[in-house]
Amino acid sequence: MDRRGFLFGASLAAAAAPALAQEAADQPPMTAPGPSPAPDWDAVKAQFQTAPDQVNMNAMLIASHPKPVRAAIDQFRRELDWRPVTFLEDNNRRLQGYSRAAAARYLGVEARQVALTDSTTMGAALVYSGLKLRPGDEILTTHQDYYVTHESLRHAALRNGASIRRISLYDDIGQVSEPQMVGRLMSAITPRTRVLALTWVHSSTGLKIPLPAISAALAGVNAGRQEADQVLLVVDGVHGFGNQDADMKTLGCDVFVAGCHKWLFGPRGTGVIAANAKGWAALRPTIPSFVDSGAWSAWINDGPLPEAADGVLMSPGGFKAFEHVWAIPAAVDFHEKIGRAQVADRTALLADQLKAGLALMPGVRLVTPRDRRLSAGITSFDVAGLSADGAVRALRQQGVVASAAPYAVQHVRLTPSLMNSPAEVDRALAAVREIARA
Repeated sequence: MDRRGFLFGASLAAAAAPALAQEAADQPPMTAPGPSPAPDWDAVKAQFQTAPDQVNMNAMLIASHPKPVRAAIDQFRRELDWRPVTFLEDNNRRLQGYSRAAAARYLGVEARQVALTDSTTMGAALVYSGLKLRPGDEILTTHQDYYVTHESLRHAALRNGASIRRISLYDDIGQVSEPQMVGRLMSAITPRTRVLALTWVHSSTGLKIPLPAISAALAGVNAGRQEADQVLLVVDGVHGFGNQDADMKTLGCDVFVAGCHKWLFGPRGTGVIAANAKGWAALRPTIPSFVDSGAWSAWINDGPLPEAADGVLMSPGGFKAFEHVWAIPAAVDFHEKIGRAQVADRTALLADQLKAGLALMPGVRLVTPRDRRLSAGITSFDVAGLSADGAVRALRQQGVVASAAPYAVQHVRLTPSLMNSPAEVDRALAAVREIARA
């Protein structure tokens, strides 16, 4: 594949001006020649402009844009600055369609099954506030899920009269297993349970839950229920979106929410909701759409609201950073040209290297499971004698950017990604060793 073809897929080339494609043509190839190309990881890393005096392992928070994404955003921004009204009127619906199609291709669904949002938080809030629940219905989640899930559910329950119940997926993460998690969830489902609200990869501990096994077990539960009483599987998937080789069909969830500005290295301030037919049938939109023709027609003609949502109707309207929304295809193309399986394997290799070093380090307790089946890119650990925030400060003094999980029980987190190299993982390990020794 030539350099231009690698960096920009057909969807972006169709949407952007020739100058953008020319900039792509000036970039180095990321794949080696031959019948079975392997990624050139140095070339991949070179697409990111990160501070040379820092080892930045925070793709889980907010990622740098690789060059193709920067170029797309810059080109669209120039077009909007040059002729803001006419460029927006002539292109917004089409370019948002390209973005939905790119995200849909990545997730293995149809374009109309994807809504465009600003973040995982917005996506979760829109989904949980839009659920067609009845008073007395139950939403089942876990104590290990994140603030956004818990608070979105609490707000939603106040509106629709549903109840929320939390369980623990495990007692000791050091002993966690797939059968244990699946068993606890299935045994907790009651006749009143209508929604199972879960997080694919936990941002506190780095645990990756076995979604395919959970969805398969849930299908067995739903097989014995009437359609109106079946349990919907809703997943916050942001910390697997962009570092795992899986799509909606593989995971088996009904609704999937994620931000694009983390592991996908997409435009900041963008996110997606994806749902299958069952998922969309269970949702109502909250924010009016600007790109759904049927919604405008219903307003003009005082017609009825649609019975079921889809991604176009569910995409929040309003004026926003359009150049970012339109640049989503560049991020998807970036991943696909490298290869989704290769991205997942590279992320796992760097995380394996980090976990192996931490597990052997005196004064350090590795929290994240070492088994790839139970972990992704997030690596969490504790340093004896230091709080999580204290360890983060000490590491930043060493030039290593870590973060602390915002939970009642905090851990230090390092999250190696495509921005990083094995040498940087070694630098991070040396810094952890130094603060642990001190």
